[in-house]
Amino acid sequence: MPGPESDGHAGGTSFEARYGPWAVVAGAYDGVGAAYARAVAARGVSVVLLARRPAELAEVARDITGRFENVQARPVAVDLTAEDALATIRAATDDLEVGTLMYCAGGDPVYEPFLANPVEVALALVQRNCVVSMRLCHHFAVPMVERGHGAIVLVASGAGLAGGPYMVAYGASKAFDIVMAEGLWAELHPKGIDVLAMVLGMTDTPSLRKILTQRGVLADPDDPMPVAGVMSVEDTVAEALDNLADGPTLFVGDQLKTTAQYLRTVDRNEAVRLMVQGNGGIMQNDRTPAT
Repeated sequence: MPGPESDGHAGGTSFEARYGPWAVVAGAYDGVGAAYARAVAARGVSVVLLARRPAELAEVARDITGRFENVQARPVAVDLTAEDALATIRAATDDLEVGTLMYCAGGDPVYEPFLANPVEVALALVQRNCVVSMRLCHHFAVPMVERGHGAIVLVASGAGLAGGPYMVAYGASKAFDIVMAEGLWAELHPKGIDVLAMVLGMTDTPSLRKILTQRGVLADPDDPMPVAGVMSVEDTVAEALDNLADGPTLFVGDQLKTTAQYLRTVDRNEAVRLMVQGNGGIMQNDRTPAT
């Protein structure tokens, strides 16, 4: 992993100079978002932490400022589905030079059939995953282009590679994020902005553990036993930072890389059938621990 003195690319530019002095991280109260915030703070970049949960955000902020010297952490409690979300974020960041936007909000909190919930549940997810992420990309990219450097990281999912059950709105929104990041890369990379669609497979987050517990895969969401086939958030973030300038798309982890490569060899109908079959594994009742 590149250290704080170099990003591992041409010229040896420091990470802070290339991607700082501030990063905005949406979905920063736990999981991949919080791990990403800590990782960039370790490289000298101060962070704005966005999420709905003020207590958890404050705890992440205290941890970051307690561990890393000369780094600030600004928690901003905001509901990303609210109409005034962008106004709230602007009010909290307009005094800052933001060199990185990392959008990690928008996990699926239900993992249920499309018709099991009111359509408003799906619409809120699309608002959070698509509309607000696009607004923030547009807002923060303008000064990045003026400065000639920066980064945008959109966290997507293997669920966006083809349609599958229990992920109708979620998978569609993550496909949107992948294509948006790729399009932004095509336009912004020549202007010095690194754009990355960070496509995740199953990742060991509190949200995933909650779903696995509800489905009987785990007995307790705080069970310390690793789950087979699931990457840690630390390994996930390390791989992303190693490849931050190598966009537009990164499939994180060997398992997802293999899956994505295979899906490119079959037609869309077969890809959907494979997604249906795949959802019968770990999300059902396979509690085999990782070795």
